[in-house]
Amino acid sequence: MNTKEAVAQRIIELCNERNIATNALANISGVSPSTVYSMLNEKSQNPGVVSIKKLCDGLNISLREFFDSPIFDDIEQEIK
Repeated sequence: MNTKEAVAQRIIELCNERNIATNALANISGVSPSTVYSMLNEKSQNPGVVSIKKLCDGLNISLREFFDSPIFDDIEQEIK
């Protein structure tokens, strides 16, 4: 799994834990739904940290909490 896939998986995981749709997450975070959907699919290969921070704010978690997940433990190296 690469970093982008891990970020997408983590967003989905957090939405499922809180029983909210990704569209609802976008609305409460002040991020456009198209931005969130591009983070979840192949459109965006580099989800921005500012967008991730806004999603964290909408979820009432810190960036540390977002990245403190086993999902990020075995990410493949991006430099090849």
